[in-house]
Amino acid sequence: MCRNITTLRGLQPHATDEEIEAAARQYVRKVTGVQSLSDKTREPFEAAVAEITAITTRLLAELPERKQPPKNDPPLRRPEVRARMAARSQA
Repeated sequence: MCRNITTLRGLQPHATDEEIEAAARQYVRKVTGVQSLSDKTREPFEAAVAEITAITTRLLAELPERKQPPKNDPPLRRPEVRARMAARSQA
């Protein structure tokens, strides 16, 4: 399992669409080795992210609730990650 993908099942509040898509994107990056998109990789990469996001959303909805929340917060819930993302979008 990729260390950058965190457990989404059992989060309170539940995982957001953005968190699920971020996990799907990280998974696709890991299995393909694609870190930056080109004209040749963009369409299949984004299609895979969309499919995995949909599958993960459905899976999380169908699984029973966890008895305990995950030990780690997903990256999008960490203030330092949000600050880094905000700095990039302003640059």
